Amino acid sequence: MSENGSASCPKYKRVVLKISGEGFVHPGERGIAMDAVLHIAKQTFQAAKHGVQIAIVMGGGNILRGAQFTSGNTGIHEATAHYMGMLATIMNGLALQDALESLGCDTRLMTAIRTDGVAEPYIRRRARRHLEKGRIVILAAGTGSPFVTTDTAAAQRALELDANILLKATRVDGVFSDDPEKNPHAVLYGDLTYEEVRRQNLRVMDHEAITKCMEYELPILVFNFRKEGNIESAVFGQRVGTLIHGSK
Repeated sequence: MSENGSASCPKYKRVVLKISGEGFVHPGERGIAMDAVLHIAKQTFQAAKHGVQIAIVMGGGNILRGAQFTSGNTGIHEATAHYMGMLATIMNGLALQDALESLGCDTRLMTAIRTDGVAEPYIRRRARRHLEKGRIVILAAGTGSPFVTTDTAAAQRALELDANILLKATRVDGVFSDDPEKNPHAVLYGDLTYEEVRRQNLRVMDHEAITKCMEYELPILVFNFRKEGNIESAVFGQRVGTLIHGSK
């Protein structure tokens, strides 16, 4: 049995965990707060101890958002701004790697753009091998291409690595009918189909990410990473957050 009372065998053998940049900082702040990073690391480590293979894709909005340079005449090309955002995700990856290794985790940081001094280049077969050896793989710099969100990168990596599910960690309890931080009457959905997400234009992940997952029937679980034990509960298949899948 796990500490949260679930069955001893996780439901998912291999997962891709998507964490936005806001997970690396306190609410309303910018930069990197190592206590926030350590909170994510501890939860991830707890899940990995059950033998679950975990790859993590992170955003970089806590440090820099490419969009902030694309409005008005900033003198920065939009593609350049996107590359700057990719570098921010590498900084988050380095912080998460140190936090995980401080707990005794074996990790590998892999990037989609070459930063040989601090990380390995992302190679699909090598990433799979690291996972098979029980290492937590941290995947930074998105897909390495501009004009592609880290949500889409997470979906892409999940498909490439044959993950059983894409775990989308957010600061709210799942997918709601409206923004729960603005509308206290917003309804939390227990499960949704891909088509319902697209038809209702629910702000879960970007359209391309949802389409990729729908095409290959990769389920998505959206849940609150700030709640202690939720990552572990998610890999055991417990009903946390909102499950997005094919036809009901």
